[in-house]
Amino acid sequence: MAPLEKINLQLLVALLLLSLPPMSHGLEVHQKFVSPHLTNNFALDALEKKVYLAAVNRIFQLHSNLSKELEEETGPVQDNPLCHAPQLPQASCEHPKTLTNNYNKILQLDQGQRVVVVCGSIYQGFCQLRKMGNISAAAVDFPPQSSGQVTVFPSMLNIAANNPNASTVGLVLKGPGEDTRLLVGATYTGFGSPFFPKNLSMEDHRLENTPEIAIRSLNMHDLSKLFTFDINPSDDNIFKIKQEAKGKNKLSFVRAFPHSTYIYLAMNSDSTLGDKDSQASSLLGRICQERSPPAEPKKLTESYIQLGLRCGTGPEPYQRLLSVFPTPQLLFGLFEKGGRQVALCAFLFEKIEQQIHDARSHCFTEPSSGKVTVLNSVVQGTGSACEQKKITLQEEHLNCGAAYLQHPLAIMEPLVAEPLYQYPGLTSVAVANVNNYTVVFLGTVSGRLIKINLDHSLTLVSRKTISVAPGQPVHHIMEFDPWDSSFLFVMTSYQISRVKVASCHQYATCAECLGAADAHCGWCTMEARCCVQQDCLHSSEPLYWTSASEGMNNCPNMTIMPSKINIDSENNGILIQINGNFPVLREMRMSCDYGNGVQLEAQIASLDSRLAYCPLLPRDKFPAFLSHQDHVSIPVALQVNGTNVVWASFIIYDCKRRGDANSKTACTSCLTAQWECHWCVQKHVCVSNVSECQSSLTLASSEICPQIIPTSLTPAPTAVSLDITISLANVAPLQGNNLECDFGVDRTYDARWVNSSAVKCSGVLLHTSERSHHFPVNLQYKENPGHFLDSPKRMTVEVYNCAAGSLDCSQCLGRVDLGHRCIWTDSSSTCKLNTDSQQIPDTCPAPEIRKIEPLQGPVEGGTLLTIRGRNLGRRVSDVIGAVSIGGVKCALLEGRYVVSEEIVCQTGRALDVFSDVVLVNVSKEGTSSEKFSYVLPQVYSLFPHFGPKAGGTKVTITGMNLNIGSDLRVLVNDTQQCFDLVRQASTIKCTMPAVTFTSEAVHVCVQLDRQSCIGNNLTFSYRKNPVIYSITPTSSLVSGGRIITLKGEGFDMIQNVSMVVHRIGKEQTNCAVLSPAMISCPSPAVYNSPLGTKSALVDFYINDIVYMDPRPDPEDLLPAEEPMHSSMFSLDYHPDPQFFTANKEKSIKHHPGEPLTLPIHKEPDMLGLKLEEYQIKIGLISCEMNFIVVDKVIHCTVNESLSTSERTLPVTIQVGKYNQTITMLHLAGGETAIIAPTVTCSILLLLSVVGLFVFCTKSRRAERYWQKTLLQMEEMESQIREEIRKGFAELQTDMTDLTKELNRSQGIPFLEYKHFVTRTFFPKCSSLNEEKYVLPSQHFNFQVGCPAPETHPLLLGDWNIPENCRCNMEEGIALFSTLLSNKHFLITFVHTLEHQKDFAIRDRCNLASLLTIALHGKLEYYTGIMKDLLVDLIDASASKNPKLMLRRTESVVEKMLTNWMSICMYSDLRETIGEPFFLLLCAIKQQINKGSIDAITGKARYTLNEEWLLRENIEAKPMNLNVSFQGCGMDSLSIRVMDTDTVCQVKEKILEAFCKNLPYSQWPKAEEVDLEWFASSTDSYILRDLDNTSIVEYGRKKLNTLAHYKIPEGASLAMSLKDQKDGTLGRVKDLDTEKYFHLVLPTDELAETRKSHRQNHRKKVLPEIYLTRLLSTKGTLQKFLDDLFTAILSIHQEKPPLAIKYFFDFLEEQAEKRGISDPDTLHIWKTNSLPLRFWVNILKNPQFVFDIDKTDHMDACLSVIAQVFIDACSISDLHLGKDSPTNKLLYAKEIPEYRKIVQRYYKQIQEMMPLSEQEMNAHLAEESRKYRNEFNTNVALAEIYKYAKKYRTPIVNALEGNATTRRTQLQHKLEQVIAFMEDNIFECCSEA
Repeated sequence: MAPLEKINLQLLVALLLLSLPPMSHGLEVHQKFVSPHLTNNFALDALEKKVYLAAVNRIFQLHSNLSKELEEETGPVQDNPLCHAPQLPQASCEHPKTLTNNYNKILQLDQGQRVVVVCGSIYQGFCQLRKMGNISAAAVDFPPQSSGQVTVFPSMLNIAANNPNASTVGLVLKGPGEDTRLLVGATYTGFGSPFFPKNLSMEDHRLENTPEIAIRSLNMHDLSKLFTFDINPSDDNIFKIKQEAKGKNKLSFVRAFPHSTYIYLAMNSDSTLGDKDSQASSLLGRICQERSPPAEPKKLTESYIQLGLRCGTGPEPYQRLLSVFPTPQLLFGLFEKGGRQVALCAFLFEKIEQQIHDARSHCFTEPSSGKVTVLNSVVQGTGSACEQKKITLQEEHLNCGAAYLQHPLAIMEPLVAEPLYQYPGLTSVAVANVNNYTVVFLGTVSGRLIKINLDHSLTLVSRKTISVAPGQPVHHIMEFDPWDSSFLFVMTSYQISRVKVASCHQYATCAECLGAADAHCGWCTMEARCCVQQDCLHSSEPLYWTSASEGMNNCPNMTIMPSKINIDSENNGILIQINGNFPVLREMRMSCDYGNGVQLEAQIASLDSRLAYCPLLPRDKFPAFLSHQDHVSIPVALQVNGTNVVWASFIIYDCKRRGDANSKTACTSCLTAQWECHWCVQKHVCVSNVSECQSSLTLASSEICPQIIPTSLTPAPTAVSLDITISLANVAPLQGNNLECDFGVDRTYDARWVNSSAVKCSGVLLHTSERSHHFPVNLQYKENPGHFLDSPKRMTVEVYNCAAGSLDCSQCLGRVDLGHRCIWTDSSSTCKLNTDSQQIPDTCPAPEIRKIEPLQGPVEGGTLLTIRGRNLGRRVSDVIGAVSIGGVKCALLEGRYVVSEEIVCQTGRALDVFSDVVLVNVSKEGTSSEKFSYVLPQVYSLFPHFGPKAGGTKVTITGMNLNIGSDLRVLVNDTQQCFDLVRQASTIKCTMPAVTFTSEAVHVCVQLDRQSCIGNNLTFSYRKNPVIYSITPTSSLVSGGRIITLKGEGFDMIQNVSMVVHRIGKEQTNCAVLSPAMISCPSPAVYNSPLGTKSALVDFYINDIVYMDPRPDPEDLLPAEEPMHSSMFSLDYHPDPQFFTANKEKSIKHHPGEPLTLPIHKEPDMLGLKLEEYQIKIGLISCEMNFIVVDKVIHCTVNESLSTSERTLPVTIQVGKYNQTITMLHLAGGETAIIAPTVTCSILLLLSVVGLFVFCTKSRRAERYWQKTLLQMEEMESQIREEIRKGFAELQTDMTDLTKELNRSQGIPFLEYKHFVTRTFFPKCSSLNEEKYVLPSQHFNFQVGCPAPETHPLLLGDWNIPENCRCNMEEGIALFSTLLSNKHFLITFVHTLEHQKDFAIRDRCNLASLLTIALHGKLEYYTGIMKDLLVDLIDASASKNPKLMLRRTESVVEKMLTNWMSICMYSDLRETIGEPFFLLLCAIKQQINKGSIDAITGKARYTLNEEWLLRENIEAKPMNLNVSFQGCGMDSLSIRVMDTDTVCQVKEKILEAFCKNLPYSQWPKAEEVDLEWFASSTDSYILRDLDNTSIVEYGRKKLNTLAHYKIPEGASLAMSLKDQKDGTLGRVKDLDTEKYFHLVLPTDELAETRKSHRQNHRKKVLPEIYLTRLLSTKGTLQKFLDDLFTAILSIHQEKPPLAIKYFFDFLEEQAEKRGISDPDTLHIWKTNSLPLRFWVNILKNPQFVFDIDKTDHMDACLSVIAQVFIDACSISDLHLGKDSPTNKLLYAKEIPEYRKIVQRYYKQIQEMMPLSEQEMNAHLAEESRKYRNEFNTNVALAEIYKYAKKYRTPIVNALEGNATTRRTQLQHKLEQVIAFMEDNIFECCSEA
């Protein structure tokens, strides 16, 4: 293989390997958030499910799925570490300030006060309190800007370390009572520390203010103490090292955490060895947490005590602490030594507490013991040594110290633990106790997460790993998800990830699942899958879920008895023994699943629940036997409740096929089978039953089978008659049988018995044209052709042909040694058979040497010389020692000798250089025509001299005579070889191998023919691998070609570099090295252009070797089980940018010779392209470019002339490899002067020129005017966009507040199921009096929160009938219910009623709903009736126009379908769709209330419906009122209103604010409350819509507004319940528009009013200008609408609601039966049955689902949304124009995208596994059971009976006319019902 081909092949293999999907490693990254800034800290809010992430200069508020919610900028700021914080009053600084990044130092949550504590490195470690839930808002203004009553000290501001590299930890503490405090540990950064600015003033404002450890007040209600050391004296609550001791006690903090009643501080001390306070490097400090107010405040230092932690023993233990994680019993820590060697250790908290307890005791009882000392370096300490005191210490004092005892203390001896796990580069630890395992998660410096499982003795049992963020170190703190402990939050340098702690689904079998020894994973028996315990149904019950700790022996399995079954046996079943963990199977539905749809019912043994019986698979279902196979394996699965839970297989065998499959060893194969078979000798057949042999002799052992005994036969010449004798054994039973010899040719030969153990075949003729051929020797039965005597060891006869393969004398005579009787004839130069037994000659002609290679070799010898020719000897012995070169022997390689043709020998050592011929002496001498030369090779130099240790550097070695010899090796350091060698006489080129070390001088030499190396002076330097720090940009267009810039170091060692994009990249692109620190690469194009963003991993090949993550050597190499490579970089691919001219013209005219400026617009995208990345050409001329609007509008300017022979030039824009022609530029033609022969023609020409000039001038003016108009339109578009953006931002803020208060189970006012059903079933078509069951008007005796029950006759309650009628009526109704449960009666009943002319649509809807209520407890039966009626409806529609089916509700079954969908979809509606639907309703209401609303006409500033748009510019100002509501039990609230609101509108907004957490039915009405304004301390007014102050305009009274009453901002109002309802004013919207108005007059009079006032207006304002408000409202609500449509048209949990899948399959089945193949018809059926029949009804009527107030205006908006949904589900084309309705134009852009979603939704449902009738019936039965006894079915039956009574005669006639109903006498049963009820029901009901 050529070297280049080899390189390409290696590269291809590498690419294929990299393109494979990544291996799963027991962990999964589910969500991640990539921060553009370096991350510092994160915090988790368990209550609101939010994540707070602090980074350099930023704080992010994230949702639980890590999507960004808010972002707050915290820096950079102007600062200097020598300056006071600017928040300090009158702070001044003489030092210059520079722009300084803000590194977050503390991010802690105070759940009690709902604030986030945020501290940064700027302003001397300044802290802020921000609101939880809105990180952008400050919780308090601190320091206060206005109040001068709070004195601010530097110690209140200097809290955290003010240097990015100095450590800080924080912890929020609950102090005594409700007091909240903040514990802070911060590294000292003042004068004398390495963090203090060099060569500057010694002044340090932090010198005396910032202690190393402090407890500060966090009570935000007392700003005077906020962040102070709040115990007097102030020094008592701090731990501060004396100034002179700070250099010897440098503390760096790791973590602060609570445990039991103590607070622990994990830290490292860099104190000087030998000092008294010198302790172990890793320290654990402890203080006591106060739980109740003490008699007097306790100092922090009183309880402080520290002890050292040491991981490992010996002279070099692991001492520096990196990360800790506490569990209830153990403290886990990572400790480091020697740079990167890290170990995991665990310490018992019990030992820690005991050691502290004993140390305090020793300090006062045995102070000289040396076990404990007093820290005299602390300012707040008591002394320098322990003192013996004769006192009895209480237990509390031994644990927490006291003021009269020595403090603070340090334990001298460290606590030691042995390493549990050692691994280089660990950074972080988190621990969980799961299923008897201790699960430890470890982060690494390379961005990996390692999961190790430890057993009860903390011994490692398994390890998994995953790459979280390649190349980014994991932060030292990891936290488990507080709302789902199966996830772990992991933060790296630029990313926070939510990692699933177990990826159980990757294990397909129980053995794999439990064998992985993953503590989180276990086998769910009844679901047959590996999962975490909480995902397994009934996992809390025994044997349903098996954990890894129980071992693989407990995996469920089954044994089949018998396991091997003869195909001819009469076995009808199998027994299954169930083993392992398996629950009791009684009362479960079981079957045996044989596959291919064959399922047979299984039975459980009555005595043993683990023994099951299954019928055997029917014979005709057996799988086919393969040829030459005597058995098949049949798999069988035990199916429980529809799920295959355990598997096994058994064998069906056929002995007869055993002999047929092995014809040459039939008997032996039969008797050596793994099942019981017998051999019938005379019949020559293999049977399973001895009786089948009948009288034939049977054999039981293969050793006595009749068989051939192979013997060696003399080779025979071709076409010569032979006699062959064959020896036999065990053939006594076969004496006398006729046998034939078979040699595998067309002819057989009779075999004659020679004796009892031999036969002879005579006259055998065998032919071959080959040199030699071996023919098999077999015996077959003459009477039974194809059946052979056994030949266990193959016997053959060799037949040879002398004329074949013998081209010379040596080849011919050399065959004699093989037994071939051949002889060479010189006369004819041929080899022939020696038929005359002539004597073989001894010699042949002299050797003839035709070629030798190589022609040169080193003097040292060792060259493998190949000699080719003729007559080069007859045998090996002839050639040994026969080859020489000028007297130097060449040693024969016997294994490579080819008789007469080729000799390979190894040259001997020569004394000097020379050349000579090659001599071969085989009885005669032969010499070569070419000479072989012994030469001296020489090596001069090597280039390049250095390269990366990863290898791949291509080097060139120069020298002389380098192409000699047969073997060349270039050795590197005498151990490795340079590969891909290419050599010439003066050069050798090869590729350097990789090494594991760097070296300045590695020896390189050239070795020829395995002799000594030459070139001792050659060296090569292995240097550190090139490092890629970053790639920019990180996005590309799908067409590729965007220049990606790589920054790093060591690029001068790179000879070639290429870029590969995994999975989607089309090609490998070659890059260019620009400098030692920069490379540019064009991004590859992708195969499939994605619709949206698609992220792909990227690899770079440096010198043809894939770039690996840089990591230290050698300890950080990953274990073998982990992947050795993962891509470090990724690219986000976005769609190609789209460009267009201002008006999207296809052509533009231009006059040559004039300057051209062409504005080009670009669609918004995510690429962030820079100006230099564009290339715009007009024809072949490039234009100058500049951004007019950044990344949106480009001006292309051409100053040179565009005159060309072509009149049309393309305008093309190129970005990367993407090229788009956006328009064509037409050049106006120059007029060619024509000299006319007449004056007339000259005048005409002159007039033409003048006219052309005028025309061109006007054209240019028009073009300039058009460009100016375009700019104005762009400005207007920007204004509209800005209005939408602001509106959306305001609404998002309001909706964020709303969402925070929203609880999934309580916050949404869902209607109960029974009210949902009655509202959905009986909206307006019930025959019952509708007013009886709507919400009754409440007689006002209101109390907020009191339920107002909704009533309906069909809801559960007594059937109100007089007692004297009850007996007959109950019996009649019961009989009627039985009739309705008869399928034939009910179908006949419905069809008969539908044929009655006076049975209106209202009656049909009512009957359908009543039937649904009556049969609600039998939904399976109801569904069957509905399907039968639908089949009739489909048959009727198919004959007409099938596309019209189900479009309207014109039949009973169509309404039944609507009701059925409502029942089946209720759960999904409540669990999945309810929240986005409710949020959309709230968003609509919030947006409408943002502007003015006319109280009488209902028209509003913000709406989606043009008919309800307020087409006036009403000046309205928002304002806030402070309102109290008497009797509500709540504080006053600030209510946002508009000054144009009427009093009634204000009341409604106040009620909404106070009652927002209550269902609407429990709210008082606006007419039932009074609103009072307190204008002053003495004056108050009752506000009303109309009173004696109301003004009159245009002949109408105007409703009073807040502006009318001149109520100021922040006014105080009180609302109270009226004693009784007055009749002064009804509902405002019911007022007579002839007498009253609010904001605008009615439309018909508005025009007249404008005419009369036209002279007052200079500008006429068109009302259509306000249509842009529709766009504003639409844009604001778009996200909520998208969320709702996505929720409706998405498949949740990989499974749609069962009803949808079931019914869609039913429609497809019906279409297939009727041959309807049109996909549009099926689409229409599905749309009419679900979206239009159910979803549109819900969208337009939210009051069916929620207890809310649906206003007329909201109804108008919902109508637009419902129409959008209808259009999205339609397949007809949208034909839109200027006259189209605005509601269709409004969403014209979105509808095509929605249609794609609908089609994808239908397709996904179609592709899912079909539901069985059993599954659907089980679901329907569960729905019936769930809502049992919710409805009064007797009332429904009585209403249905009214129809039976009314249409008695046609129903009876129909029943008699139907043979089935007549046979069961259903008509008589109906008459019986009527007999019971006819005389009573109407009288009784009238009495009732």
